[in-house]
Amino acid sequence: MSAFVGIDVAKGSLAVAVIPGNLGFEVSNDAKGHARLVRWLGNQAVTRILLESTGGYESALVEVLASRWAVVRVPPHRARAFATAMGKSAKTDPIDALMLARMAAVTEGPAVTPPTPAQARLQALVRRRGQVVAHRDDERRRLHQANDAFVRQSLQRQIKHLQGEIARLDREIEACVPDCGDERAARLRAVPGVGAVTVATLLAFLPELGQLENRQISALVGLAPYNCDSGKHQGVRRIRGGRGAVRRVLYMAAWSAVRHQPDFKARYEALRAKGKCAKVALVACMRILAIRLNAMIRDQTDWRVHPA
Repeated sequence: MSAFVGIDVAKGSLAVAVIPGNLGFEVSNDAKGHARLVRWLGNQAVTRILLESTGGYESALVEVLASRWAVVRVPPHRARAFATAMGKSAKTDPIDALMLARMAAVTEGPAVTPPTPAQARLQALVRRRGQVVAHRDDERRRLHQANDAFVRQSLQRQIKHLQGEIARLDREIEACVPDCGDERAARLRAVPGVGAVTVATLLAFLPELGQLENRQISALVGLAPYNCDSGKHQGVRRIRGGRGAVRRVLYMAAWSAVRHQPDFKARYEALRAKGKCAKVALVACMRILAIRLNAMIRDQTDWRVHPA
């Protein structure tokens, strides 16, 4: 009989539930606990394992489990919405694990693909660069507000240090990209407006690039507009979900494309002329950029600049 597993992930523990049977137990969230869980699941006919994204506490577990079973990772708001729909207002780790197991039985989301060691390292480097950049930007904002001379000097020293750290991370990322990007890195780097950080982010956090259809890649990144209609009412279509890290770098790449590539500039200006706000017009350009990058990698062709 097929078994569906839900795992509620905490920093130090894993609450596990299995249906049918409503079995539940807890293990530690470390290598020893992961090994114990794998041994136990090895005796079950596991069809799907489902857990929440928890800011990284689940990463090591996903890497261990995804090499043997289909593992689906969902954002916390989806798991909470499912529990609410099932009439569960109470929230404890065992209850959450059971709700995740029931969600696993009805979810058909794509299974997690374990990253290669090179991809995992590139993800860590790109993620760390984003953290340092955010810290530097925070310090810059504080510098504008600081009046005391000593505080200003402290902030300036910190900003200088963070700039150096970003430069070191950039060099390490550039050295890591060839290990996991093969010919994709060179193709992406040749696209006007797509810089080294954008290439590294796409390789690290969008390994599906070139393997999906246009609508699928748009939805995966979080650039597909969803309807909000009811009866005769036609609501405003909005984007939601997706991979924020990829969307952020495509945002800057799309601005560059709008400024320097005739077809993107014409598309943007046409949407603005129709009354679309700047962000809506830019998101449309981001979607086209993602689709064209996907097609370029899929078909192994070079980037072509189209006339307006």
